[in-house]
Amino acid sequence: MTSVAVAEHHLDVEPAESPLTPESWGKLGMWIFLAADAMSFGGLLASYGALRYGDPTWPRPSSILGIQLTALMTFLLVCSSVTMVEALAGIRHGNQAKLRRFLLLTMLGGAIFLSLQAYEWNKLIFHEGQSIRKNLFGATFFILTGFHGLHVFSGVVYLGAILVRALLGKYSAERNSEVEIAALYWHFVDLIWILVFTFVYLL
Repeated sequence: MTSVAVAEHHLDVEPAESPLTPESWGKLGMWIFLAADAMSFGGLLASYGALRYGDPTWPRPSSILGIQLTALMTFLLVCSSVTMVEALAGIRHGNQAKLRRFLLLTMLGGAIFLSLQAYEWNKLIFHEGQSIRKNLFGATFFILTGFHGLHVFSGVVYLGAILVRALLGKYSAERNSEVEIAALYWHFVDLIWILVFTFVYLL
């Protein structure tokens, strides 16, 4: 094959393209992060279960924790997942006002959740004498709920950044992957809380 034929052959070859777009790279990165985070929560819940069932003196959660208050907190987070779905649906239809309105409602749900958790911690620590150093129940309870609360706080800040970009008109019906990625994180936080509520408060 002559050098001219070789050159023509190379010109005919299409350059390889990555099957992942910048948007899908972002989603993949979030899924990897959530998978790692799920293992962290899984380890904490498994440790809680092992310590609880290995200790015959472990207190009944219902005798210490406010189940009704926590049920309200759970309801708020579930509702915030619904508002997050509505925010994403809004921008997918090009409705900027709906995106901003439901993002704000989602953040409000998260902020109220954190306020109620702070109230619960204040009651447990200053009125009922619970602490992270008192016993294994206190240690596991405050670590688990505190770790989740940190995720909720991070989510509220994250959604705040998305809301600022929404106010600047950065999203549209064709360009909304950042909102979808934020929704993945928020739904994950809500799902984890349902597991924490079930294992720590109800069982």
